[in-house]
Amino acid sequence: MKFRDFRLLATLCLGSALLAVAVPGFASIASSHAQPSSSTTSTPFTTPNTDTCPQKTRPPAPIDESEVPAPGKPTPSALAVPATPIGGARMGECGVVLPKGAPVAPEEISATSWMVSDLDTGEVLAAKDPHGRYRPASTIKVLLATVALRTLDLNKTVIGTQADADVDGTRVGIGPGGRYTNLQLMQALIMASGNDAAHAVAAQLGGDEAAVTKMNNLAKSLSALDTRAATPSGLDGPGMSTSAYDLSALFREAMSIPLFAELIHTEQVDFPGFPKDPKNPDDTDHPGFPIGNDNQLLYNYDGALGGKTGFTDDARQTFVAAAQRGGRRLTVTLLQADVKPIRPWEQAARLLDYGFALPSGARVGTLPSPERIVPKDAPPLATPPPPSSDDAVTQAEPHGEAHRSTTKTLLLVGGVVLVLALLVGARRTSRPRRDRYRR
Repeated sequence: MKFRDFRLLATLCLGSALLAVAVPGFASIASSHAQPSSSTTSTPFTTPNTDTCPQKTRPPAPIDESEVPAPGKPTPSALAVPATPIGGARMGECGVVLPKGAPVAPEEISATSWMVSDLDTGEVLAAKDPHGRYRPASTIKVLLATVALRTLDLNKTVIGTQADADVDGTRVGIGPGGRYTNLQLMQALIMASGNDAAHAVAAQLGGDEAAVTKMNNLAKSLSALDTRAATPSGLDGPGMSTSAYDLSALFREAMSIPLFAELIHTEQVDFPGFPKDPKNPDDTDHPGFPIGNDNQLLYNYDGALGGKTGFTDDARQTFVAAAQRGGRRLTVTLLQADVKPIRPWEQAARLLDYGFALPSGARVGTLPSPERIVPKDAPPLATPPPPSSDDAVTQAEPHGEAHRSTTKTLLLVGGVVLVLALLVGARRTSRPRRDRYRR
C-alpha cells in the first residue's frame, strides 16, 4: 500500500470510529465501505433470487444486439445440461448452497451467481446458482491466457496492427507498427484486460475463430460444460456463456501455470509505445507508458493473489480472484453483479472472509481435477522475474492432488532404489548394476 493510501485509510478509520460512538448504527453502515454517491440507493437492496433456476440453460436475454449472429450464421442452440450435475449433487441446486450448520451467507452481495472454492483441494465451500449460465465478459480472458501461455513463444516479437488498435472495448494502447513480445501482450491481456492484446494474441492462434475453438476445446476437456466462448476478449457474442462453477475451474487451471499466477499478482509494468509512421519503427512519437493491474482486490485485501475483472452491458460486472490466508488459498467468482450496494471486489472480499472462516472440510461440492494439458510441441515459457513476496513464491509452487501424488511417487521410487542399493552392496555381488527406474 502506498503511504498516501495508508494515511487516507487511517484517517477514514479514525473518523469511522468516532462516528460509531456518536451515531448509533453507523458501524454497520461503515462496514460496507465508502461508495460514490452514485452507487447509493434509496430502497433496500435485495440479492437476486435464483431458487427457480431461471438460467439453467441460457444467460438472461441480452439488452442490445451484441449477440445477433452475423449474416448467414445460425443462432447457437443452448448447451446441453448434464443429467448429473458436474461437481456433486448439491451443485445442481440453484439458490444459495451452504455446508450443513454453516452461518448465513454474507449480505450486500449483488452477484446473481457466485462461488467460493479451495484453489488447492478443489473443494467448493459455498455457492449460489453454481451451474446457472451467465455471460463471462473479460473473465473469459483467463481461458484465452491459458491457451496462449501453453502455445506461444513468449519471447517472440510481433508487430501491432491497425486491426489490433481498432477493436471495441477496453484497449491497453497497442499501435500499428509497435513492437511487442508475446510476454508483453500477456501482461496487457491479464493485467489491463486489453481487447487489443486479445486480438493480437488470437491472431497468432490462427485468428478469432480458431482461438475461440481452442478455448472451447480446453473448457470442454476441463468439464466446464456451461462454458462457450464466442469472442477471444469476452465481448458479448452469439452463444457466449459460463457459470460460477466453470469459471472457478478455469481459473484453477490457469493458476497451475506459474507465469499466470505471477502476472495476476503484478501491480505495474512498462509497456512499449509505437511509431507515428508504422514504416519507420525508430519514430518515437508515441512513447512507452506504464500499465497497472485493474483488480482492486489486489491492492485492498490482505493476502490477495490477484484475479480478473470483467464488464459488458449484458454481462454486467464479473469477477474471479484468489487470496491466501493461514496457509489456505481460496478462489471467489462473481457473475452478473453490480456496483451496488458495494463494489464487486468488496463483495468478493466479503465472500472470501466467509470462506476463510469456515472450518476445514466444510464443503458442498468439488471442482474437476486440472488436466494440465500441455501441447507436446509447445515452446518453453519465458522465465518471469523472481517473485518479490512470499505470496508470489507460493503461487508458483505446484499444488493440489497432482503434486501430492507426484511427490509420493518420487519418494516411493527413491526408497526402493535405496533398498536395492543396500542389498546389492551387502551381497558384494560382481554383477553389473542396471538402472531399473528410468524417468
